[in-house]
Amino acid sequence: MWIEGKINGYEYFIKHFDEGSQFGINGGRISKLAIRDQKGRWVVNYDRGWDIRPSKEVKPIYDELIKKYN
Repeated sequence: MWIEGKINGYEYFIKHFDEGSQFGINGGRISKLAIRDQKGRWVVNYDRGWDIRPSKEVKPIYDELIKKYN
């Protein structure tokens, strides 16, 4: 299931499942997560593994999404 949305000016895209997986973030339900900032730059990207880890600036957004969907 794909979900898109905005939170505090950041745009996010998440692919998640009903159950956790070895491919999910920390073994959770999110297998893909991308977050884009207000300037259109990708600031987080996880696609069955980390390409761009969340910085301190984006960590609160990331934490909120993990809490809700993972």
